[in-house]
Amino acid sequence: MDDLQARLKDLEERLFDPAVRGSRQMLADLLSADFREIGSSGRLFDLEDVLTRLPVDPEDIALRALEDFDARLLSDGIALVTYRATRASPDKPAVRTLRSSIWRLEADGHWRMLFHQGTLMR
Repeated sequence: MDDLQARLKDLEERLFDPAVRGSRQMLADLLSADFREIGSSGRLFDLEDVLTRLPVDPEDIALRALEDFDARLLSDGIALVTYRATRASPDKPAVRTLRSSIWRLEADGHWRMLFHQGTLMR
């Protein structure tokens, strides 16, 4: 389980990387074809929404960090990841969120994110 935890943490952190967030192909490599996200705004996004919006999102210059990372197998090839994230921008207050993701081991042997949700911490 330690190997899986380290692998999934690495994949989550890749999604924080501005180079990955700025690349439609790199994002597509990490997200499942039937990906869904509930953003901290409460809005529902699908894969195409994310692939279209993230590469041009001006907030992506922000630094992101995660803490309290945990990964748990829900069944064979399905894992739940939870953590706290902080997004810091030079000209804005830091934003803290609780995050959860469901990762699936797909037929090609790669883990891809199937679902993600962010909840603002107050």
